[in-house]
Parts: sequence; C-alpha cells; structure tokens
Amino acid sequence: MTHGPLVVVGDTLLDRDIDGDAHRLAPDAPVPVVDVRDGRHRPGGAGLAAVLAVRDARDVVLVTALGTDPASRTARQELTAAGIRLVELPLHGSLPVKTRVRAAGRPLVRYDEGGGRPGGAPRAEVRAALAGARAVLVADYGRGVAGRLAAELTATARRVPVVWDPHPRGDTPVPGVRIATPNAAEALGFAGGDDGDTLRGHAARGARLAARWEAAAVAVTLGDRGALLTRAAGMSPMLVPAPEAVDGDPCGAGDCFATTAAAALADGALPEEAVQRAVAAATEWIAAGPATGRPAPSGTARPGQDAFALAEAVRSRGGTVVATGGCFDLLHAGHVGLLQSARRIGDCLVVCLNSDASVARLKGPGRPMTPQADRARVLTGLGCVDSVVVFDEDTPETLLRRLRPDVWVKGGDYTAETLPEAATLREWGGQSVVLPYLEGHSTTDLARRAARAWGQEAPS
Repeated sequence: MTHGPLVVVGDTLLDRDIDGDAHRLAPDAPVPVVDVRDGRHRPGGAGLAAVLAVRDARDVVLVTALGTDPASRTARQELTAAGIRLVELPLHGSLPVKTRVRAAGRPLVRYDEGGGRPGGAPRAEVRAALAGARAVLVADYGRGVAGRLAAELTATARRVPVVWDPHPRGDTPVPGVRIATPNAAEALGFAGGDDGDTLRGHAARGARLAARWEAAAVAVTLGDRGALLTRAAGMSPMLVPAPEAVDGDPCGAGDCFATTAAAALADGALPEEAVQRAVAAATEWIAAGPATGRPAPSGTARPGQDAFALAEAVRSRGGTVVATGGCFDLLHAGHVGLLQSARRIGDCLVVCLNSDASVARLKGPGRPMTPQADRARVLTGLGCVDSVVVFDEDTPETLLRRLRPDVWVKGGDYTAETLPEAATLREWGGQSVVLPYLEGHSTTDLARRAARAWGQEAPS
C-alpha cells in the first residue's frame, strides 16, 4: 500500500456564518430583522473536506484554485494554519463566498458572491502530489478544478483509490473511481428514469451510474435513511442505515461522508466498510450541527434538540440557561454529582465538551481514553443533561459567546471571580458559579487504578 498523503482535489469556497436573534419584523417589509451576535468564516467545498481530513491526524494535500482576492487570501490562511499543504492552480476572478444567516441556530437565508474559474495547465507539482497519494478525494463543486485535471485523475484512479463527490454542474467522474457519492437528488438528475423514491429505484439509478461512469461502486446517500452502496447491474446493493435518527443542519454532511470514505479506503478498507464508516460519521456530523461549536444529540427528554435553539427557547420563556464544561473522560460519580447540582440551578443544562483534539492538547499522550462521540452519548444519557456542544479550542470562550448562558458552572478550587471564563460571562451579564468536587473521585485516579490492575502505566 502507498504510504503517502490523502490528496483532496476540487473547488474551494469560503463559507461565512452569521448568527443572531430574530424577534421582530422590519417596518418596511415582512422580513425578520436579525440582531447579529457572531460572525465567522471557514473553508468550504474542497477546503472543508481537507480540514475534516486533517482533523483526523492525516497528512493532507489540497489541490485547488486560489487567487489574490480577499476571500482567497482568507481561505489560504485558514487552510495553511490547519496544517494542510496547498498545491494551487491560478484562479481567474474571485473565490466563491457562501454566506448563511441563522437565527437561534436555524437558517434564514443564504447568499452567494464570487465565481472565479481555474486557469492554467496542471503544473508538475500537481502531478507529483497525485503520484504520491495514498488515496484521492475529488470534491467537485462545479467550478472546474476536477475537469481541468481529468487526465491526471484518470491515471491516478488506476493506481490508488479515488472517491468522487459529484456536483450537478460539475464534471463526469473519471473511469476507475472506487466510490462515487451522489445524494439521492443528484443521482436522479444524473441517471434520470422513473424508478421512484424507493430503495429499488435508488439501487437501479446507482447501478446505471456505476456502469455509465465505469465506477467500481456508487454510494447513493439517502439522508436519515443512510446510504445505498450499488455496483453495476447484476450485483446486489447494500443498504447501510444511519445508526440513529438525528435532527440537525445537514450542511457539510456530504463532505463529511466522502472524506470519511476516502480516508477508510486509504487505510485499506473495502468499499462496504468505507461506506459504513462514512454513514456513521455523517450522522454524527448532522447531530453535531454547525461546523464551529458543534452540538451533539441532546438527552432523551429532548431528542436531537440543538443546544442553541434550546437556549433560545428557554430564554424566551424567561428561564435560566446553565452551562458547564470539561473533558468528561471516564465519567465518574464526581462528574455526575456536579452535573446534577448544575442542572438544579436553572431550567436547562448545556455541557460544553472538549473535542478529542482539545483533550489531547490539554492532557497529553494517551488522552482522551474515550472518543468524543462516546463521551457525548454518555453525557446525553444522563437525565440532568439537556444538550451537549463539542468545541475544538482549548477553552470554551468562543462557544460561550454564541451560547450566552445565564450561569456558568465549574467544579474545583476556583472562586467565581478567578474562573477563566468569568470575564467572558460578564460581557452579557452572566454569572459564574463554583461547585465543590466530590472528594476522592477523579479521572486521573480512576485511570491509575485501572492501569495498576492491568499492570500498565496510565496516561496522565
């Protein structure tokens, strides 16, 4: 097996999110007025796929088109800071920018700017990147990068796994693609026919596309039903159902699906296993919500409830929003006692959970012992926890400014004034509360006792 990077090829966009509150209509038109709380940007399209791949601790190369316009400069800076190696084609025009406006976590409108196209012949650096790839993901957003590199991608598909995420206005996947990943609507547009919105119909369209594109397999994504892996006619399709029903923003889920499938193939997985991993990852993505400050599924009392929508609903009723945070690795009685006490302070409890990458930076090698998806699921299984939000930073200040809880609770030896987050809470009049830990209970002690029982050294 080739031990090179995962190479992402495709059209980078810049995604801009504007979050706020909407409590009134404009006097001059029947449209909501959004009081903006927060605005941020991040790479989108192929750029998002590359960011997702590098978060999985992979060596990632992104082959894309960038220019000298402000949006290109912003995307380039974000991608480079994430540890992604860029191989650039020239961009004629400005980078596409997609701006989404949300109120209480729910989308109101999206508007698009820019529309540059790639130019120039593929350079030797592009061919070298593809030649050294362990696997390739083509994230086609219809802006021309994939088509400009069709000859190079055709040659690459003969050597290593290629996953192609197609676009209705994009280029046809090259022959030899290991998995193509259209969603149900895209598959219908590509394949046509009157097979209907049934598994049989999706399977028929997938088989036609596999034959037309000369692809080894086509995985038709079906939203909350999972994905249907199909091959050429005569081979049985395989339905991979979603592990749980979730209610969240699907924006970016297709990128997550395709990236996970490509990474799995790079690790030597069969297409069936790659699609299983991809369905699980995409389901978690949808449950997690927006890509920055990502809420996981809430507790059983409010299945799938978005943390930001929950906080807004509680505030609108005059209730008190309580939040707490931490790693919660190896949940123990001390954690549970703290969470139960925090919940009694107000009308809902949101847990701000450090991501796996954040825990690793804070705690060192060997941590976390439990991955973030499992930690979130255990927390939301507690009756005292209403929702969980995963954050990637070392501290939750950015997330807190979006959530704006009335009360922030921590356990330990702090005072309310010396809590690191206290100054942030004061920005909107929030209050910090310190609760005592349950003596004799800590994750570190628990890990050490477990390690001694097995005769091993515990992580710090």
